[in-house]
Amino acid sequence: MRLFVSFPTFCYVSFISLVFLNASVSAEMATQPATKAVLAANSLLLDLAPVGSDKLVAVGQYGHILLSENGDTWQQSSVPSRTTLTSVFFLNEKLGWAVGHDASIFHSNDGGLTWQTQQLLPEEENPLFGVYFKSETQGIAVGAYGKFYRTDDGGKTWKNEFHQEFLLADDLAYINELKAEDEEAYQNEIAFILPHFNGIVGEGNTLYLYGEAGLLAQSSDFGITWQPFDSFYQGSFFSQASTKKGVQIVAGLRGHVFRLNNNNQQWQEISTDTSALLNDIIVNDDHTIFILGNNGMVLMSTDNGDSFSQHPQKDGKTLIAGQWFKGRLIAVSDIGVKVIQLPEN
Repeated sequence: MRLFVSFPTFCYVSFISLVFLNASVSAEMATQPATKAVLAANSLLLDLAPVGSDKLVAVGQYGHILLSENGDTWQQSSVPSRTTLTSVFFLNEKLGWAVGHDASIFHSNDGGLTWQTQQLLPEEENPLFGVYFKSETQGIAVGAYGKFYRTDDGGKTWKNEFHQEFLLADDLAYINELKAEDEEAYQNEIAFILPHFNGIVGEGNTLYLYGEAGLLAQSSDFGITWQPFDSFYQGSFFSQASTKKGVQIVAGLRGHVFRLNNNNQQWQEISTDTSALLNDIIVNDDHTIFILGNNGMVLMSTDNGDSFSQHPQKDGKTLIAGQWFKGRLIAVSDIGVKVIQLPEN
């Protein structure tokens, strides 16, 4: 996911400021069911995912989860919490998971109609930004300050893992010394020392993790060990996708897009002529690549990511996440669901 930047950049990313100013709820409110709202589809929504091939699910502020079979009309689901939800993933047409603030994890086994709490930790005050399952039992959720939770039983239990391989050498030496001297201080330090994990995606047998300060890594053992890519950019990444022609694309701060061909070991920066923060990458059935960003920015590529053209939306609203659904590009934004207007062929 694509919605969190380190705190010093709040002034630059206006919609992220909006999320953090308005998303927090009390511990009591976090455990109260989400309120049914007539205008939920027009409220702040932060992620969008397919449920099988015939349905979409959107998640956002106040625990809102919405379902649609056409992208135009939306039905609000029953959710046991009002905490803000930032990411959603469905393994198939029945089994799905949503994550968000308060290290929350919710599960649905009926295609998103109803949800049950698997984890809710208001005392941590840390959001999760991404969730991915490779089977009905094995899943991972990631978030702020390197939060990394794993389940091997479908989410009945979640174990917190600390992936110190993402630390700089000096930081690693520091915490190892601290652990030997003061266990309590060590536990407090590791809670905030890692970079933010902004999202996690799977492609075949490979997992990709992306985040703050140029973090981009891959894993072939479902996240037990990670192999970071050689550093090529120091800004945050908010989305990663693999095209159907074997190319990887990553996007992030200030309009930065990079491309990696399977036949090349070097990431290539692709000119976008925009400084907008880029939030999500979508690849449709015809191999067209779309990148959604702040200020209504839509980038489009028809040459496998070699170049991008701009198609900004007139209202200038922040486009946070999207899906290609039944021949249209559907997005979520700070004003809810939007159908993106694209140039005619």
